[in-house]
Amino acid sequence: MAPDAEPEKPLDRRHLPHKTGVYIMRDAGGEILYIGKAVDLAKRVAQYFNPNKEDVKNQSLAPLIRRIDYILCQSERESLLLERRLINENQPFFNVMWKDGKTYPYLKLSLGEDFPRLFTTRRKLRDGGLYFGPFPRVGPVRSLLRYLWRRRMFPLRPCAFDFSELKPLDPRKIKACLYYHTHECPAPCAGKIAKADYRAIAERAALFFKGRYKDLKSEFERDMKAASAALDYEKAAQLRDNMLALGLMGERVRAVEADDVGGHLAATRSVTDLQKALGLATPPVHIECFDISHFQGHQTVASMTCFIGGRPHRDHYRRFKIRDVSGIDDFKSMREAVYRRYRRLQAEKARLPDLVLIDGGKGQLGAAQDALTDLKLKLPLASLAKRIEEVFLPARADSVLLPIGSPALSLLQRLRDEAHRFGVTYHRLLRDKNLFEG
Repeated sequence: MAPDAEPEKPLDRRHLPHKTGVYIMRDAGGEILYIGKAVDLAKRVAQYFNPNKEDVKNQSLAPLIRRIDYILCQSERESLLLERRLINENQPFFNVMWKDGKTYPYLKLSLGEDFPRLFTTRRKLRDGGLYFGPFPRVGPVRSLLRYLWRRRMFPLRPCAFDFSELKPLDPRKIKACLYYHTHECPAPCAGKIAKADYRAIAERAALFFKGRYKDLKSEFERDMKAASAALDYEKAAQLRDNMLALGLMGERVRAVEADDVGGHLAATRSVTDLQKALGLATPPVHIECFDISHFQGHQTVASMTCFIGGRPHRDHYRRFKIRDVSGIDDFKSMREAVYRRYRRLQAEKARLPDLVLIDGGKGQLGAAQDALTDLKLKLPLASLAKRIEEVFLPARADSVLLPIGSPALSLLQRLRDEAHRFGVTYHRLLRDKNLFEG
């Protein structure tokens, strides 16, 4: 290094959230070096830079990394599918170099056979069978299969013998089968069950693994609590694992299209840009934004929209009829909405947002701050004023002017505009309802 050269800055990884997703490591030229998945992005990536973990992969890869992008996923299984697709599309050098040929297992119901079986496999074929998965953790799924089989919920044959109606099984193999003699198997090989009745069991299993297992999950939860109260911890642990397996099979998986990957990356980069622009300690992955809407002081409502990973998360949208404020008072209305929202989350012990955004200036920001103070909550808070798109922060006397068109400002504007749209829609609904009833 030249004497006057600046030392290279260490890679800043503080923008990575403690959430499930896929991480994309790039070199100085932006080329993808490695793609991986993680249940906790921040913890997983930190392992690559652990000086105490001396393996060839870390020593070779870590010094080359200059940027880390990420895409948030709703479940571990979704991250698995996205990771695999991105690796196939991009063929990153380090993924190919350390490729071990490992594939994740599926659960297969072999409906292409006269007498179907239910088993795990790492190969997905076009053979008339039904495949469920893949699963990042197959142990709990196998344990659940054994449990369901012992309870005779889906008593399908456990053997791998190749036979059909036209090709009967050798009688000597039937007589040597332990499951046949213990009556644990319905024994279609010996004609103990009609083909139609056996197929009905298989079809019932297919419905179950397509997601119709809410009743069973409730039953597991009830029995687990009973077993725990009776100090039967082994049974309680088995039921807990069964619930985990049901959760794995029931995880929602979004189909992230190839041309949408860029949109996801842009969204998470806007979160990183906002963290830097506002000086936040943690990435504002989960942001909630409040807006007030009324018509000349009548039928005042508040709206709250939510973005996760820089994208709308409509399941968390909320709307409020303002109850304790009469006339036009945006400050008190904002205070009421913020107070009611986070008092509810406190009572439910739910996860709080990484940032609360208020539509308005210093007055609205102060009202929201008062509500959080009354609740003894310390949440990152900001407001966005429309006139010149100023950002106000509680600890700063002067406003922050973000560059026009910057990812950080664009994210705040999209949040604010979405909250305004959602609030106006609700206000019009109430107004039309009031006119109709009148």
